[in-house]
Amino acid sequence: MARKFFVGGNFKMNGTKESIKSIIENLNKASLDPNVEVVIAPPALYLQLARDTVDKASGVEVAAQNVYHKPNGAYTGEISVAQLKDSDIHWTILGHSERRTLLGETDELVASKTKAAVEGGVSVIWCCGESLEEREAGNTVAVVERQLAALAAKLSAADWKKIVIAYEPIWAIGTGKVATVQQAQEVHEAIRKWLRTQFGDAVADETRILYGGSVNGKNCKDLAKEKDIDGFLVGGASLKPEFVDIINSNQ
Repeated sequence: MARKFFVGGNFKMNGTKESIKSIIENLNKASLDPNVEVVIAPPALYLQLARDTVDKASGVEVAAQNVYHKPNGAYTGEISVAQLKDSDIHWTILGHSERRTLLGETDELVASKTKAAVEGGVSVIWCCGESLEEREAGNTVAVVERQLAALAAKLSAADWKKIVIAYEPIWAIGTGKVATVQQAQEVHEAIRKWLRTQFGDAVADETRILYGGSVNGKNCKDLAKEKDIDGFLVGGASLKPEFVDIINSNQ
């Protein structure tokens, strides 16, 4: 079964009511490839605005940039899975390198959040990736497999149906650097091999693996041609008109 191409837009801590409405209205008007699943992730403050502005006929979905692993309680600043669903938000990003490195989220915490989201009915764009030092030491695959192993310890084979993996080399995020097409494909292939070993052919063949390192309108078409690259998690370019070109890059 062919994997449906997937493009996520992570707005990070960017945007205003006016700019986010403008981005979404541009998507509403654009001719988007109907064979691509599109999910945008504005800051939490603007999730409801985004949900209300997206034209449901466009098929674009809205994601949170984070969610907590407890159902409710004294967790100041956090958002629960149930609250996302109550707001008609059915996706979240988890494990992004900025939360791992800047906010100290461990592999185990990210895995716990992912388990809570999946069990609560929210799909996850789950992120993994290595630092420049880890890549230069030849440890890229080992680092990614360590992150995957922590996640796998919390999940069943059936849970993977609600997970999209985003491989994002930390050294290529927001730096203007980008992995070569070959470098990206090699890691995607290694991730799929790991899934096949741990969970079998069905999970390996059906799980989508996105590339998430400085994707833009110039490099997206070449990356999209690779057999194990099933789409993109886009950062800064998702705030620009070229986001439409990235969505349509698999045509």
